[in-house]
Amino acid sequence: MWAVLKKELKSYFLSPIGYVVIGIFLLCFSVFFYLTTITSGSVDLGALYYYTALYGLIIIVPILTMRMFAEERKNGTEQLLLTSPISIVKIIIGKLIAALSVIIITLIISFVFYFIVMFFGEPNIGNVLVAMLGFILISMATLSIGMFASSLTENQIIAGIITVAFLIISLFLTDISSIFSGIALINFYTSFAQGVISIENIINLALFSIVFISLTIIVMQRRKLVK
Repeated sequence: MWAVLKKELKSYFLSPIGYVVIGIFLLCFSVFFYLTTITSGSVDLGALYYYTALYGLIIIVPILTMRMFAEERKNGTEQLLLTSPISIVKIIIGKLIAALSVIIITLIISFVFYFIVMFFGEPNIGNVLVAMLGFILISMATLSIGMFASSLTENQIIAGIITVAFLIISLFLTDISSIFSGIALINFYTSFAQGVISIENIINLALFSIVFISLTIIVMQRRKLVK
């Protein structure tokens, strides 16, 4: 798994992808920092992370995940990957952790907004850390969706489109109908943005991730059998 993780991290940071993702993510943070904090004069950063999760992940996740398996298939390296001594589960987890690491790096950089607010008030560091914890969990859930989409096709663009469609549906289900309020991903994040750790929401986000990781494993196992 560590070999896969190192390989994926190198692919992110030895190419423009990782830097582009971090740049776009920080741009999203900056825009929402101005809209939710500066304009309202608030020292609460919960809304900053909430809106970045709601809108930023729709942009970032497809960029991070659309190449995960689609590129391997297109370049003809998928067979080497599937026949390597590393298990499919470890390959998938390694790729997921690598993508999540890029988001975690961005979250660490986003601490700059906390220090900016400190000049004007006393932001609650505990609430910020809880918001970040939830952000990591919802990021893992959305990344698992993108990874599953990438396992379905060799075309990165199609994988990206499928991911965006999945994310829009999963993040905005409540807007479609109140019936779906219990399974809308962003609803599981709301308590974290408010500085409250909810065990129920941790479990829901973890289960969401496990479901799509499992689906990806099934798809890749079937492809291995076909090979």
